[in-house]
Amino acid sequence: MTPGLRGHLAMLCFSALVAGSFSLGSIVANEIAPTALNAVRFWIAALVLGGAVLATGTMTRAALFAPWRYVVLGGLFAFYFVLMFEGLKTAPPVSAAAVFTLTPVIAGGFGWLLLRQVTTPRMALALAIGAIGALWVIFRADLNAFLAFEVGRGEVIYFFGCISHAIYTPMVRKLNRGEPAVVFTFVVLVAGAVLLTVFGWSDLMATPWSALPGIVWITLGYIALFASAATFLLLQFATMRLPSAKVMAYTYLTPSWVIGWEMALGNAVPSALVWVGVGLTIVALGLLLRDDDATAV
Repeated sequence: MTPGLRGHLAMLCFSALVAGSFSLGSIVANEIAPTALNAVRFWIAALVLGGAVLATGTMTRAALFAPWRYVVLGGLFAFYFVLMFEGLKTAPPVSAAAVFTLTPVIAGGFGWLLLRQVTTPRMALALAIGAIGALWVIFRADLNAFLAFEVGRGEVIYFFGCISHAIYTPMVRKLNRGEPAVVFTFVVLVAGAVLLTVFGWSDLMATPWSALPGIVWITLGYIALFASAATFLLLQFATMRLPSAKVMAYTYLTPSWVIGWEMALGNAVPSALVWVGVGLTIVALGLLLRDDDATAV
């Protein structure tokens, strides 16, 4: 299997795992402060990956050179996750997932600014189609709301988080200096955990941990192990093998995965018209994956 194909497989797994965060996150978003939830989440994920680093013996002194890199990356991802859960307090899971699909457009711009990665005509068309599909879902197939640009508060909050996520993708490639994916991801997680602990200390102390519903602990376990440790590693792995826009193209699958999660959890599914927007995001994914002429620098 070529490095590119391995990168695509990693992002396919990434999109499936990330989707669970939206459905489970919307259930617990109003039960616990986003900073407290994510601080614990980052520490658990860091411990898991730290064990993997120790087991493989891949940590070196060189990996800790220029620690500011990890502070920048950890801060970007921590900011993204806090705003995601803040947005999920009011935004429906499928709608939030549609907002997430706007990140390839933003990532393509930052990929050019930071790495001079080229967006070909086909890729630009795919990004445009995906953006239209995402907006169709966000506005719940309501043309009047679309024309009036009536966006929910939760979607707006989460959009700013997605900008942070889009910057993170090319920044990984720019700041990585040959460190193994598991080591690099581990240190990023530790940096993010420290930042969240410092800035979310009051929320951590005010949270009634022993009185939290069981679903909060289930969600915390899922997002720490599958939607943090695993997805951080997959994203880092794929980013070193694919252009930023193609890496983020897999976010176009997220609304479809979320709908599957919502059905599995017994929640309401979107109307038939909303599926049109979901279909457009899948078309965009297909176009992006067929575009093999983009410069991967």
